[in-house]
Amino acid sequence: MHQSIKIIIVLLISSRLFANEIIPIKDIPPIYFTKAEMVNASTTRIPFKVIDQLIVVEVELLNKEGNFIIDTGSESLILNSAHFKPSRKYGDQGKKKSGIHNDIEGVKEKHLNLLSINNIDLKKLSADVIDLSHIEKTKKLKLLGIIGYSILKDFEIFIDMHLNQLTLSKVDKNGDKLSDKVYAETIKDSVDFELKKHTIIIDAYIGEKKVKFGLDTAAEYNQLNKNLRKEILDYFYPNQELKLTGASGKKKRVLAGKLYRVKLNDSIYFGPMKTVLTNLRKMNIAFGTKLDGILGYEFFAQKRTIINYRKKKLYFIENPIVTH
Repeated sequence: MHQSIKIIIVLLISSRLFANEIIPIKDIPPIYFTKAEMVNASTTRIPFKVIDQLIVVEVELLNKEGNFIIDTGSESLILNSAHFKPSRKYGDQGKKKSGIHNDIEGVKEKHLNLLSINNIDLKKLSADVIDLSHIEKTKKLKLLGIIGYSILKDFEIFIDMHLNQLTLSKVDKNGDKLSDKVYAETIKDSVDFELKKHTIIIDAYIGEKKVKFGLDTAAEYNQLNKNLRKEILDYFYPNQELKLTGASGKKKRVLAGKLYRVKLNDSIYFGPMKTVLTNLRKMNIAFGTKLDGILGYEFFAQKRTIINYRKKKLYFIENPIVTH
């Protein structure tokens, strides 16, 4: 039995809110993943909750208990400005970043000299500071921030929706795990992916038509570009209209339904998945991609998935056999 411990993320030395102004930070306590478990010296297993199709881990930071969302679609570590405010005012209103549906104004930045997960040190990290209070309100949870690509890229990440747990295993520069004793399960299949900036892009098929999907753990619904050809859209069966909130808090109405006949190859295929029809033009422009859609929660709910950014590969663990 593994000993339960607290996973510590230490924020030390300095915080930078704007490009030319550095504010010293003193006596910053660590982030605690209070329910995490150490598998070995380079591997940590963290239980998560699924809240409205979002992967949420419990943390404690600066004497505040709350939650972080695990988001492969986010480029950086994000802190919620509703809980982490600058100590003094500045004339600079911050920079602008692009979200999937719209632009996010007033993004501020922190620079972290050290982040440590179970004594695994990651140095010279940046964190964006964004108002996430609209997510707190709609999801009814205290959200301290979002863990994105800048943190996840240094690990092999096993997302297990069957056991509701996240396994982070440190990798070397080639993507090889520092320990071989990580998974009790057997890897069944794998596919390569392309990495465009921080976006995972995989080739797939809808029916027999080839498409490109982005992979995003924080996409509550799959997204399909409404400008695709009719022979592809014929596999999307709409049944309702939904109101979605973008990263900036702006809302938009989209057509929702189920997408059928999705597969990665002849051995990796999916059952019907909840999907929304939307315009991905802004995201494609912002990230320099030409995506036909986004695969999110519905993908991970059907496939126990391992992501290795360094090797640019997805691995799939066979689902457990359920007996009655």
